[in-house]
Order: sequence, then structure tokens, then C-alpha cells
Amino acid sequence: MAIRIAGTTLPNEKRVEAGLTAVYGIGFSRSKKILNELGINPDIRIKDLKIDEANKLRDYIEKKIRVEGELKREVLSNIKRLKEIKSWRGLRHTRNLPVRGQRTKTNSRTVRGNVRRTMGSGKAPSAQKT
Repeated sequence: MAIRIAGTTLPNEKRVEAGLTAVYGIGFSRSKKILNELGINPDIRIKDLKIDEANKLRDYIEKKIRVEGELKREVLSNIKRLKEIKSWRGLRHTRNLPVRGQRTKTNSRTVRGNVRRTMGSGKAPSAQKT
């Protein structure tokens, strides 16, 4: 039986503890806490969950934890607020640069792609050797 929680179908073959991490906003440690609180064995497979356990899990997650669309909306609104108040972090988000203090002269390709936004990055090789 496939279980859907907050619009995400959980993988049947995984253990419940690991399968819950498929839901955006639930990591491994949070999944352990949820299962511990509900008294569900974390070692059983998702396909082996009883219907009442699955319903209890679904109700708990959808009512008490911010996941999926609601969490994504909150993150986006936080970033939008930072941009509106023109904070340093907001400016970094606006310019698509690393926000958390990483160096940008080298090693910020993942965030930017290979676009030259700082002096040393994306520099074209010189035409002749010196």
C-alpha cells in the first residue's frame, strides 16, 4: 500500500525512519523524533505499516509540522523580506552570490555558474604566453 503524506508518495521498500525523509522538511533526526513520539517501530518497512499507524503518521505530520509547500513558501518569504529591508544577506541573494560568508574570488562556481561577478572568476585565458 503506497502512503502519501503532504503530497509525497513514500517509497514502499524503505524503512519508515528513512522513508519519511522523502517529505520536504523532514530529515533523519526529525523522522526519529516523530516515530518515537507516535510509538511506531522505525525498523519496519513502509509497506508493512498498519492502516491506523499510517493514518496516525499522516495526521501528525500534516497538522503539527510545517512541510512541503508551506515550508517552501515560508523560506521564500524570508528571503523576500531580507531583500526588501536591503540587508546584506538580502543583497547577496539578489546578486546570486554566496550568502554565508564564503570566499568568491575562487570557489563560488556552484552558486553562480561560470559568470564573472568578481575580479578573479570566469577570467578569459590570455592570448599569448609571457
